[in-house]
Amino acid sequence: MPSECPVFVDQLRFEQNGSVWMKEDLTNAIAGSLLGYLEPRLEVYYEELRQLCAIECPSSSKLGVDEAGEWVGRWANPRDHWRIRRWPDEIAGDSLLLSVRGGSRGGVRALLVAHLDTVYPVGTAAQRPMQREGDRIIGPGTCDNKSGLLSGLYSMAALEDLGLLEPFDTLSMLCGGDEETDMRSSSGFLHEVLPECDVAFVLEAARENGDIVSARKTSAHFVLEVRGKEAHAGVEPWKGANAILAISQQIAALQALNGMRPGVTVNVGVVHGGTLSNVVPGAARAEIDVRASRQDDLGTVKAAIERVAATPYVPGTTSSIEGDWRGPPMTKTPAMTALATLAGSCARELGFEVEDVATGGISYANAIAASGVPVLDGLGPIGGLDHSPDEYVLASSIVPRTALLALLLYRRVQSVGPR
Repeated sequence: MPSECPVFVDQLRFEQNGSVWMKEDLTNAIAGSLLGYLEPRLEVYYEELRQLCAIECPSSSKLGVDEAGEWVGRWANPRDHWRIRRWPDEIAGDSLLLSVRGGSRGGVRALLVAHLDTVYPVGTAAQRPMQREGDRIIGPGTCDNKSGLLSGLYSMAALEDLGLLEPFDTLSMLCGGDEETDMRSSSGFLHEVLPECDVAFVLEAARENGDIVSARKTSAHFVLEVRGKEAHAGVEPWKGANAILAISQQIAALQALNGMRPGVTVNVGVVHGGTLSNVVPGAARAEIDVRASRQDDLGTVKAAIERVAATPYVPGTTSSIEGDWRGPPMTKTPAMTALATLAGSCARELGFEVEDVATGGISYANAIAASGVPVLDGLGPIGGLDHSPDEYVLASSIVPRTALLALLLYRRVQSVGPR
């Protein structure tokens, strides 16, 4: 089992599993200097997180996502050596790339990845502004992905201000504008940036128990439509072909595909059909979420879904299905295993433990892994209950997890040397 997450007590010590870790016990000077840099800035971090969470920026609001991007730009503008590049889009929110040069031409080019958009409709942030309840900072976007975004900025600033950019060629952070939907725009930007990248860290929140993420499933969205024939349900039902009856049997068959391969999940989450209770329904529609862990299973699973859709469960009905996989899964490679091992070592330098796990959600890490660039995810602060009214991030995790991100960047780049 993973060790209990460290609890930030004050600016001088950490507690973990009943033990107190004093700053002087942290034998590594760089680990201590990162903590010393971040701890006095924690109250400012809270205020900046409040400002970010107050911006109404669902993926559907280009105006709101661009406002969040402008906030990030204002944060970075005072840093004379940072370059800001924008990826404009007419429909989605613009994405940003913040970059700072290191001192080693030909050194490692490191990329952080976060996103600006949220899932909450306009008005949610005004109705439920960020608040703190004990160790939990609750509010729309606190976990997904405003705290990760802010921690990325702070980690870059810490490395620059502490003079730790020497082994880098470039340190950059991409802030996507449409991660919560189809990533249509920001994925284009990401794929343009990745050829100039040697290692990447995605800033989704750490799991609720503190784990980071070294593997992710991929997902697919399918829409199943059934056409039947309407008829009077009381007078002559035999003249009809019940589309709801047909789709209900198809739904049962689809749900039976769960586990057909290790890690495969199928969920029929939305169903519509019919017009009136006294009419044999002539149409029905279902939306299906599918997840898979292994690239080799994608064709097999899709074919099974298509077979279900092609089966005429009710005479007189016809079915069609549309949809496909969003991309490949994030498969853990030896290079990613080495990154996860290094993350564990960095955490121990800071006085706590982390483990890496596989998870079912999809993120930018899927596309990064598919490009061949080693990547880890879950490098933001610890949080949970994403996309819900109770979404939160742990205040106690902000300093240690931001320090972990910065130290992991430094140790990875320091250990590799010039290209």
